[in-house]
Amino acid sequence: MSTDALHQLSFTVSGRVARPCAEVYEAVADPEQLSRYFTTGGARGRLEAGAEVTWDFADFPGAFPVTVVQADPPHRIVVEWDGEATAGGTGTTRTVFEFEPVDDDTRTLVTITESAWEPTGDGAKAAFGNCEGWTGMLAALKAWVEHGINLREGFYR
Repeated sequence: MSTDALHQLSFTVSGRVARPCAEVYEAVADPEQLSRYFTTGGARGRLEAGAEVTWDFADFPGAFPVTVVQADPPHRIVVEWDGEATAGGTGTTRTVFEFEPVDDDTRTLVTITESAWEPTGDGAKAAFGNCEGWTGMLAALKAWVEHGINLREGFYR
C-alpha cells in the first residue's frame, strides 16, 4: 500500500489526425490556423520557445497570456498560463502537446496533458473543465486539418 499523497491533479487526452506530424504541429503552432478552429477570438503570436502569446475565445470572452516553455517542431509544445486552484505555488498550469507519427507519418497521434491543479474540489472543477476543453480542441483540430471545418463556431453559444 502506497502512502504517497496526491499533490496535484492532471489529465491526458489524445486522438489521431489523418495528416503528417509537421502539418498537425503547424495547425497548433500557427496563430492564424489556431484562430480558425480553436481560439475563436484570435491567437496572437506563434508558439515558439520563450514567446508570450495571447489566446482569446469569442465564446468565453477575455484574452489571456500564454507562455511557451518549449517548442520542438514537429514533436512537442509546452505552454503555461495563470490559473486558479493550481498546485505548486506557481499560480500556473502546464499543458504539453505531443505529436507522434503513426502509419509512416500519414497520421499523427496528438496527446495533450495538463497538470498542476490542486487536489481539491475547486482544482477538480477546473481540471475537468479544461479536460472537456482540450477534448473539444482535439476534435476541432481533426475537423479543421482533415476537412477545413470549424467545429467550434456556434458550439458554445
